[in-house]
Amino acid sequence: MAVAEPTGPALTREEADRALARLGAEHEAVESSLLALQDHAGRRLLEGAELTGETRSRWAAAEALIGQLWAYFDAYTAALTTARELRARRRWPTQGELSELTELLRGSGITLAAHGAAVGLTAGPGGLTARLSEQLSLQELLDRMNGWYAQALDVVVIADAVWSALPARIDLLAAELRRTRSLAHSVGVRPGEHPSGDDLEQITRELTVLRAEVIGDPLAFWAGASPSSAPGGGRPDTTRYDRAARALEDIRREVEAVLDVRQDAEQRLMRVRDVLSRADRTLNEARQARAEVLSKIAASVVPAVSGPPTALYEQLSAAADHRRHARWHRLSPLLEGLEERAEEELLRARESLTAVTAPLAVRAELRGRLDAYKAKTARHGLAEDSLLIERYDAARRMLWSAPCDLVAAEAAVMRYQQALAEALAAGAGERATGWRGES
Repeated sequence: MAVAEPTGPALTREEADRALARLGAEHEAVESSLLALQDHAGRRLLEGAELTGETRSRWAAAEALIGQLWAYFDAYTAALTTARELRARRRWPTQGELSELTELLRGSGITLAAHGAAVGLTAGPGGLTARLSEQLSLQELLDRMNGWYAQALDVVVIADAVWSALPARIDLLAAELRRTRSLAHSVGVRPGEHPSGDDLEQITRELTVLRAEVIGDPLAFWAGASPSSAPGGGRPDTTRYDRAARALEDIRREVEAVLDVRQDAEQRLMRVRDVLSRADRTLNEARQARAEVLSKIAASVVPAVSGPPTALYEQLSAAADHRRHARWHRLSPLLEGLEERAEEELLRARESLTAVTAPLAVRAELRGRLDAYKAKTARHGLAEDSLLIERYDAARRMLWSAPCDLVAAEAAVMRYQQALAEALAAGAGERATGWRGES
């Protein structure tokens, strides 16, 4: 056993009391720290986790340090208790007791087994031999415990900080990833079909691997100073998480843009369908009107009504197929042409209806003129004029009979109009002659 080095002059009673008070306060602080470390949530998690990499090796070392800390603390407690008992013998200790107390408080009289392998080599008759024990003072023992405690605490605090920060954030990001994947799938952004679909699969794999690595080796995800050497200086390393989050955000914005395109395309498709439907209804109305014209108007050239725009409907079907398969790059230019041609088709249908119903419009106009002339006849007191009655009846039979000969009917209306004009002129002449005779 090595011989303790001289401790210097004996302490005075006051110095011994101050040293005992300081060492007692240190003892309480170390005990509180060890108990807090024992109950630390990070320590319990480390004990139950399947660790890998750096965390596995450092935690194995930290566990050994924690066990050694309690052994050293017991030795520290025993030495401090001995010193306290010696000081408590009498109020005014003798010089011998002060010398003994000095040796206990300052001397290297605490013999402890070496931590781990041999702590050093000493020269002997047979050469160099390993020292399997060492002698420490109370202060040296305290410093040793403080150093080991900082090492063990670093492992526990770092692991707890990383586990508290990253897994929950990864889980939230994974939930957002699932929502984005579902939305992306609905708009056709799928793996193998769209680059962003492949990127989503890559992010999924990265988050799965990242979470497993964080759980197994949290110390590998710490950046900056250790908690004990620089409080607040270190932090969980979120580089890989942040990169995945940014990539997912980029994809989410792209998917939302595709969703906007899809919604716009659906609205445009609905408008094209509506325009074509209106064109079909107009053409159907024109066909019905043409049949009516052919049955009611004689000797009239009625233009034929074309059938439905087959080519447009084929293009509309192709557009719907592009939408179902999310081929937006093909759908957009196709829709632009479809919208223009659908409007042209509606205009053509309206023009066809107008052309087909023109004879009916002429007949309606002639009927209106005939009724207007009859009303004029009544206002001028000519309702009983036999010629006017005859010509009105002839025009009316032509206009209200089927089929109607518009040329003959128009001529009959003109004859009625002419007879009315002549009757009005004759009546005006008679009134003028009567006024001259009276005068």
